[in-house]
Amino acid sequence: MPRGAIILMGLRAAGKSTVGAVVARRAGLLLVEIDDRAARRMNAPDAATAIRRDGLPAFREAEAACLEAALTEQGGSVICLGGGTPTAPGAADQLRAACPPARLVYLRATPATLRRRLESTDLSTRPSLTGKHPLEEIGAVFAERDPLYLALADTVIDIDDLGVDEVVGRVIAIAE
Repeated sequence: MPRGAIILMGLRAAGKSTVGAVVARRAGLLLVEIDDRAARRMNAPDAATAIRRDGLPAFREAEAACLEAALTEQGGSVICLGGGTPTAPGAADQLRAACPPARLVYLRATPATLRRRLESTDLSTRPSLTGKHPLEEIGAVFAERDPLYLALADTVIDIDDLGVDEVVGRVIAIAE
């Protein structure tokens, strides 16, 4: 595995946390969940609570600070960005500066796949980003973020028709 981090990026429900946990376990790397770290930094039990209580701008600032810290930690790690982390103030520049040696992988799913995945989850943990219902905003959030994610990524994995093991295998192959 590489000396630099493996950074997983994608919209909510793209599988960053699921894939990241498996990659970290198989590769013996530390798993870093930026959303979880940002919530802890804000003294909240989870990202949804932090966003509802303190607002999205405050959460984005916490994400950027946590990303900066994660990118400076020694040793290999799998860093799972929150869906909006690349939009946090200064985060895109941090990601550009980290690659290489870090590898930034975009787990790209179509809005239809993301909607299907979100329909089977607890949406109370997925606060609205646009003021619309989380299922209704997927297309708009995808249209807004996809160009940024594509510009930042070293590698794009289109995950619509892939299982977790296939995605994990591709991430590990990219990182070797």
